[in-house]
Amino acid sequence: MRMPSRLSRASIVLAGSLAAFGLFAPIASAADTPVSFACQATPPIGSAQTFNLAAGVNATAPASVAAGSQFTVTLAPDALTVPTTVSGYSIQSISDIQLTIPIPAGATLDGESLAGGAGIDPSTASVAINGNNLVVTVTDSVAGGNTFTLPALTLTLTAGASGSTVQTTLGGTSYSDAGLSFSATVPVAFFTVNVPTACYPATASVLSSTTVS
Repeated sequence: MRMPSRLSRASIVLAGSLAAFGLFAPIASAADTPVSFACQATPPIGSAQTFNLAAGVNATAPASVAAGSQFTVTLAPDALTVPTTVSGYSIQSISDIQLTIPIPAGATLDGESLAGGAGIDPSTASVAINGNNLVVTVTDSVAGGNTFTLPALTLTLTAGASGSTVQTTLGGTSYSDAGLSFSATVPVAFFTVNVPTACYPATASVLSSTTVS
């Protein structure tokens, strides 16, 4: 009868630790667009806790294109490191990472592809259309202490009408409409618990902007 109580207390402390320090440590690098995610970690026992996650995306896109012409936009996330411990609790791994990118208005999506990435098994990475979004999924687990980079996403687009602007952004407007999600595996007491985490951009950021002439 004492064990659930112990797990409950440990889970609450764990969630508080995630809120205080965040789960990821960003690698120092020049990001074209810094992104601040508001995140919520929800342990199986105890209340959900919030924290901020600093990330970044390097976007490559033409400044302008002619109406009806085809062009590409590449979005390359910055590297992140999973910590080994958070306030004395070990981070065993994180897994099931999903990043959502809205299909940009003002253009037709002709195709999408992934390339690169590091610290993950590339065979576990995929991209799929879900409504008006592209969802990049990595099912591989990344151990605590390891650095990883999500694969770069390339969109092949056909420009719409002259005078329009094609902009890329990151998805997510709330914890229930997450733009970034993952699960952390954390040993707590005699158990190993999964802590689902949902994030969305705290401030909407334009990653790339292309004018259609």
